[in-house]
Amino acid sequence: AVKLVESGGGLVQTAGSLRLSCAASGFIFHNYWMYWVRQAPGKGLEWVSTINNYGDETQYAPSVKGRFAISRDNAKDTLYLQMNDLKTEDTAVYYCATHPSGSNRGQGTQVTVSA
Repeated sequence: AVKLVESGGGLVQTAGSLRLSCAASGFIFHNYWMYWVRQAPGKGLEWVSTINNYGDETQYAPSVKGRFAISRDNAKDTLYLQMNDLKTEDTAVYYCATHPSGSNRGQGTQVTVSA
């Protein structure tokens, strides 16, 4: 079964940085495009970023473009999200997923950005 375990979240001040990780197992990781999605308090799931299976094509939501960077290490079956210049509106639970809708996602990691 697909298993995704996110880590790296925490409390950070505005303009700070965090690096999220997602350890994948139970499927052939290097065959899959991967996604980060997030859910802010009281809101629905929001797509954040996409990376193709080779790691050489990426896409970003306009709200994070230029501040976030998605990457992957297929040798380690791990997905990453480097988040820089964090803003209070980035506060959310962040999930990695095998679909941009957020289906087949992990348990999530909380990111809280304080002013």
